Amino acid sequence: MATNPFTWVNRRGSAAVQSTGVTVTADNVVFAFPNHAFATGWYRGTVFVNLAQDVPTGTTGTLPVVFETNGVRQAVTKYGGTPLTIADLPGVGVYEMWFDRSTNVLQIMTGAV
Repeated sequence: MATNPFTWVNRRGSAAVQSTGVTVTADNVVFAFPNHAFATGWYRGTVFVNLAQDVPTGTTGTLPVVFETNGVRQAVTKYGGTPLTIADLPGVGVYEMWFDRSTNVLQIMTGAV
């Protein structure tokens, strides 16, 4: 009997979430999300993230982007695992990302980078 080569993702559709704030620190740009925004269990699949706040003018473009909810921070990466920086984002709007809870990878998928 042949085994199925595919892993099924997005079993209940793609997740969508909107940021509630943005903070710039010396180390990164932190987008905040509502508590329990990612409490869907063992999620693996696409996530549509609406970054709803402008990053303050004058923010250093090389600062990495991180997401925060429930006091926990998650790094965002580009292809190859390189950190996503604020210079990589053209502004407010919806970005398509891939999240795999089992590997703790959150990676941007759009053509923005």
